[in-house]
Amino acid sequence: MSSDGVLQIDLTLDEDNLEEGALALLKSVRPGWKQDEIKFKVFTAGISNKLIGGYLPENKSDMVLVRIYGKKTELLIDREAEIRTFVLLHKAGCGAELYARCNNGLCYEYIPGVILDAKTVREERVYRLIIKEMIKMHSIKPQDGVATSPCLFRLIDKWLSILPDKFEDEEKQDRYVRTIASKEKLRQEVSQLKSVLTCLATPTVFCHNDNLLANIIFDEQKDKVSFIDYEYAGYNYQAFDIGNHFCEFAGVEEVDYNLYPEKDFQIRWLREFLTTQNKANNIQKEITEKDLETLYVTVNKFALAAHMFWGIWALMQAHYSTIDFDFLDYSKQRLDEYFRRKEAFLALSVPK
Repeated sequence: MSSDGVLQIDLTLDEDNLEEGALALLKSVRPGWKQDEIKFKVFTAGISNKLIGGYLPENKSDMVLVRIYGKKTELLIDREAEIRTFVLLHKAGCGAELYARCNNGLCYEYIPGVILDAKTVREERVYRLIIKEMIKMHSIKPQDGVATSPCLFRLIDKWLSILPDKFEDEEKQDRYVRTIASKEKLRQEVSQLKSVLTCLATPTVFCHNDNLLANIIFDEQKDKVSFIDYEYAGYNYQAFDIGNHFCEFAGVEEVDYNLYPEKDFQIRWLREFLTTQNKANNIQKEITEKDLETLYVTVNKFALAAHMFWGIWALMQAHYSTIDFDFLDYSKQRLDEYFRRKEAFLALSVPK
């Protein structure tokens, strides 16, 4: 048992033979399961890590997930902080139960339901549930040992500082030079963003920071959504969490930024957010047009930061990841959208 109360198993998973490693973990977390009856399902939606689920055919809802960390992802993610976050979110009723950890992965609870798509994320019934869950997470109180300063620029600066200057693969290097801004240019953009965004009025709260469609599970029977994958969760600007979510309406594998929500939709969404947040905090206050416009402006400026954040993240992954995904192209798409939206979003002004 590790110091955080999570079962520690001295096992190193092999990404090319996940079933064998998953079986070894299941012996500890599901000792009553007969090994020859266990079935496996490989999940392919993730682009950071490899994921497999083990279950008995008669009770698929009691599936146990085993995730192996992606290669070099420790450069992007503080794995000890992730463990603390897992435990914290579960205690707060906002996350799956963590059963065990091993040398290079985690074993945790499966949350039944379906992931969202470009259509369901816009349905009022669903986005009301997303808002409710987001506010619940944003309400988590600071814990000992958990950094409470916003993580946004701390992570971006860290990633830029360790991002290699050149790809070893010549084809990747050629694409990089031709299609993506240089590190120095990105540093200049980050500096400008920092000067603009840190002056905006948005609270620092506990954020998921990665609410893409595949990380939101909808259980129609329970009328509930759950957020999964907490690798990047931590204290951050509230407007970033919302703006990042809006960016993710575009999808990941087939990105279409025309799906970024229009202002009318955002205003409806943000009105529901402010109303629900006030109710959760027992605040009786009418939501004004100024309140809505202020939040709209702030969220869209932080959406620029979301594109920059994931654009730089994808550059790191392009160097190190063994997952079959074109991270360089994804970085290009995020950074292209940043530059495409930059002038319009920075021109938005908070009402006086």
